[in-house]
Amino acid sequence: MKNTQQAGQQAGIGIALALTTAMCWGALPIAMKQVLTTMEPYTVVWYRFLMAGIGLLLLAPRRQLPPLRLFFRWRWLILLAVATAGLLGNFVFFSTSLQYLNPTASQVIGQLSPVGMMLASVVILKERMRITQLIGGLLMFFNSSLREIFTRLTANTLGVIFGCCAAMVWVSYGVAQKVLLRRLASQQILLLLYILCTIALTLLQLTGGQLACLLFCGLNTLVGYSALAEAMASWQAAQVSAIITLTPLFTLIFSNLLALFWPAAFAPPPLNFVGYSGAVVVAAGAMCSAVGHRWWPGLNRRAPGAVIKPPGK
Repeated sequence: MKNTQQAGQQAGIGIALALTTAMCWGALPIAMKQVLTTMEPYTVVWYRFLMAGIGLLLLAPRRQLPPLRLFFRWRWLILLAVATAGLLGNFVFFSTSLQYLNPTASQVIGQLSPVGMMLASVVILKERMRITQLIGGLLMFFNSSLREIFTRLTANTLGVIFGCCAAMVWVSYGVAQKVLLRRLASQQILLLLYILCTIALTLLQLTGGQLACLLFCGLNTLVGYSALAEAMASWQAAQVSAIITLTPLFTLIFSNLLALFWPAAFAPPPLNFVGYSGAVVVAAGAMCSAVGHRWWPGLNRRAPGAVIKPPGK
């Protein structure tokens, strides 16, 4: 009796979770359709993976993080690469199809994903299946557009093509995840895939030079702000501020040097002699404002009727 109750509870939980997934996926294309009016598909997918990865990383207990030894075995690395490519391809193709199809149509085509998964199960596990009902349903759904889809390259045709691609590449993700589940928990796999997809999507949109600049920006933030914090701890704030006011001059120098050595990638500042002089004057004026009272003590004398306020007030 107790086992029967437990089985019933587990079935109820499974149904509730499956319905939650179905409702989330059902609402997804409607929201994405609105976002895609402003953002490119790649950008939307990047944000989806980034937010999901951060959320899962914050929610997952430390003991559930993927083990590092996984990355030292070629078999599991290949499976991770296949799963990453499949999931990333599915997201990108699906987002692109939404630019040509309405949300309902895109989700109907998406039902080819479980069909492909069943076909893969037949090949691997020798299971039996029937797909005639699903194929017939797809033909009925697109009955008014069949001639257009198969005879002309219109928006609907492109949407169907991208939707079919999304469904097919999802199968590779599903099969690879099925194998990975032998060694990893589902949350560990998802965390890895979200992070890897975010990184892959970032790299795919950048050239070699842009990637180098992106890595420099990350390193620059780490070094620059760490140095600032240490400088504030070791020196007076006024002197630190005075040095920081030289930033525009460094930008000017670096811009000219880069334009000199790599003119195809970097353009020199469009400034004449007066413009360069103005940059120097601005930096010098900011420096004087920061530490001028130390260089010219007479500036601290109280003028008639003047009220001197404490710094920061």
